[in-house]
Amino acid sequence: MPGSESGAPALRLRAVRKSYGDHEVLRGVDLDVARGQVLGLLGRNGAGKSTLIEIMCGLRGADSGTVSVCGADPAKERVGQHIGYAPQDLGVYPDLTVAQNLSFYGQLQGLSRKRARTRTAEVMELLGLEEQCSKRAKHLSGGQRRRLHAGMAIMHEPEVVFMDEPTVGADVEARSRILRAVRSLAEAGAAVVYTSHYLAEFEELGADIAILEGGRIVVSGTLERVVADHSRASIALGFARNPRPMDGWRNEDRWLRREGDIPNPGALIADALASPELRGNRLEDVRIGQAGLQSAYLAIVGEEEQDNA
Repeated sequence: MPGSESGAPALRLRAVRKSYGDHEVLRGVDLDVARGQVLGLLGRNGAGKSTLIEIMCGLRGADSGTVSVCGADPAKERVGQHIGYAPQDLGVYPDLTVAQNLSFYGQLQGLSRKRARTRTAEVMELLGLEEQCSKRAKHLSGGQRRRLHAGMAIMHEPEVVFMDEPTVGADVEARSRILRAVRSLAEAGAAVVYTSHYLAEFEELGADIAILEGGRIVVSGTLERVVADHSRASIALGFARNPRPMDGWRNEDRWLRREGDIPNPGALIADALASPELRGNRLEDVRIGQAGLQSAYLAIVGEEEQDNA
C-alpha cells in the first residue's frame, strides 16, 4: 500500500512528458500540491490539463518523468483509495437513486456498508441533496447531477482530489455547493487540484495558481502573488478620430490606453477628456480593466485565450 512521508507533498510531479504521435502535449511538468492546498490549474483549451490529471490519477501513463501520489507511483501501484476524481463527463448511474449512487461508489472504494451509509448522509448534506435522496439520478436537474457527480468522487474521503471543470453548465446553487465542498475538503487536509473556465471560482476558493502553457507550468504561486506580478489595471478610451499624443497614455489607432496603478479611474478619465489634446474629439467607448486574476492570466497566455482558461 502507498504511504506518505510526514511533511512531503501529497502530490509531486517532476519532468513529466507526454506526446500523442508527433504532438508533445506535456514538455516537462513540475508540480507540488500539499495537504490542505487547493491548486487552481489554468491553461488554454487543449493545453493538456485533462491529460495531466489523468496521468496524476494513473489513468494514463507518462512517457517520462516521475509522479508521486501519497508516496506512490500511480502507474505502478494501487492508489485508487487515496484519490477522488470528478472528470468533466458525468459518471452517475441513472437508474440508481442519489443515496444508492453515493453508497455504491463508496463501497467500491472500500467503505464498509455501515460507513457508506453514514458518509452518504454527510455528502448529501454537504452538497444540498438531502431532498433528492430517493430520487433516481435520471430524474435530477443538470445542477443536481453535477453535485451528485462531485459527491461520488469524495465519498471515500480521499487524500488527493481532482475536480476537472466540476461546475460547467451548473446553476448558481450547484456551483455554490460544489465550491463549499472543495473548501471543506481542503480544510479537512485533502490536496485538491481544480480546473475551471470560471476564473472567479479560483478567487472564491482562495486557490493557489499554476498556469500550464506550452506544455509546462510557466507560472505558479499564491493567487495574490500571481496577480501582483502579472496583473495591471487598465483604461482604454476610444475616440471618433485618432487622438493626439498625451503624456502617460499610449496611442493605438483611435484609442488611448493606460496601464498601472490607477486608484481613481474616473478622475483620470475626466482629466484626460478636459485636456486640449482631446478637444473636439468625440469619445465613443470607455473600457476599464481591474487588476485581478483574469488580467494576469491574459498577460501570461494572450488575450485571444480569455474564454479558454
